[in-house]
Amino acid sequence: MIMVSVAFINPLSDDGKQIVREMGSLEGVSDINEELIDAVIQTKSQEISDDDVVPQTYFDFALRRIEWYIKKKNDKKFNYKKYTFLLNDNILKFDVIAFYLLCQAIAIKFGPNSRESRVMVESQGELIENRLGELSKADRKDLVTLMLNSLISYSSIKWTFFEDLLSSRKLNLQDLILDNGEIILDKEEFVERFSDRIEHRDPGKMFDLMIGDRIKELILIRMIMQNTENYMQTVHEKSGREIEPNPVLLELADKVSDVLSASAQSYGYGGSFASDTKASPLNPKAFPPCVKKVLEGMKSGGRNDAIILFLTPFISYARLYPSVFSENISKRVSDVDPNLAALQNEILPMIFGAADRCNPPLFEDQPQEKVNINAKMGFGMHETLELKDEGETIWYTPMSCEKVKIHLPSLCKPDADCKKIGNPLTYYNRKKRMVKKEESQNESPNES
Repeated sequence: MIMVSVAFINPLSDDGKQIVREMGSLEGVSDINEELIDAVIQTKSQEISDDDVVPQTYFDFALRRIEWYIKKKNDKKFNYKKYTFLLNDNILKFDVIAFYLLCQAIAIKFGPNSRESRVMVESQGELIENRLGELSKADRKDLVTLMLNSLISYSSIKWTFFEDLLSSRKLNLQDLILDNGEIILDKEEFVERFSDRIEHRDPGKMFDLMIGDRIKELILIRMIMQNTENYMQTVHEKSGREIEPNPVLLELADKVSDVLSASAQSYGYGGSFASDTKASPLNPKAFPPCVKKVLEGMKSGGRNDAIILFLTPFISYARLYPSVFSENISKRVSDVDPNLAALQNEILPMIFGAADRCNPPLFEDQPQEKVNINAKMGFGMHETLELKDEGETIWYTPMSCEKVKIHLPSLCKPDADCKKIGNPLTYYNRKKRMVKKEESQNESPNES
């Protein structure tokens, strides 16, 4: 018998919806709830060193869900014990209500294509994975099978069934085993279909290796993430027909935005783990010789690669995430530039300016390269930069000095400060500190 409720993994399940119906209204969601406090305090290994750690209201609980994901993703000193209660199924009722509060608040205030929406969907997926990880292997397998059976029919699953998952890139076709357009998830069906095609190997063991529980869990998690996204889309569309949104939800939405802005302040614009390499306006005085050369304008030979592959990653990381190599944490542009203001107003003008100074100007004969610039910053192959497209491609990190020497040798004209430097971004961070120190000394009054 599975001890964990389906709603603890999938709040959008029938069990989850029943919990919402029993709640009835939003009245009291911001009131202190002793039952919630007790459930959190009673959680094994939960840290309760101060009141700020323990959520006291549904609002607090909802915000802790978002905080957990942001800090787990970005903070190298993340304290798991402050959020252990999120893995305790005794908080089921509060968790489900918090989920719906977050989805509705974010969808109404910010819409389904916002930074807030993306964080909500990703955090739900991460929570599911962590909660499944708390179960025994047998319970985990049984629960995943039970839930998949309620979401899909194992017989004749056409790959087109996952059209939304595939188009949103939450699932890749290469993750799946297909036969005549049908996805194979059942072991007996796999053996029946492929036993005569597999030589010198046990088909059952091949199934365990290629599919097994891993793919089923992946599909389950991605389906719930997609359903969460679809639910917020529905809420957003309905809210457009309402006269005035519930002020309780708007208040929560603002608090979610504050949490994300604070994280950008801690891990993005306002600072980072390496305080000398926090995000800040670009200082051209600190650019390495190779970057200065590209900014002056390139001739046709090597022009495209210099702008697209070299300059675009350098300028974007130097402005937004200069500590990428020391932190070694993958981020998206919107994690540190939530509204894409720095990208639109500072980064792109500098890149486009360098492109215009090329001979001939890059976009005169190859205007499609603007799409490639967007792609290298993680926004897919689109002409305009929109948050809804972010994640379709990866945000390319700056080329190393070694790669520059191999692929763009004409750029590599080292100066004295290039010694023992392995990446132009490292040069920039060091030089920026030196320039700042020199400017500070020059501004100081002379001592008599």
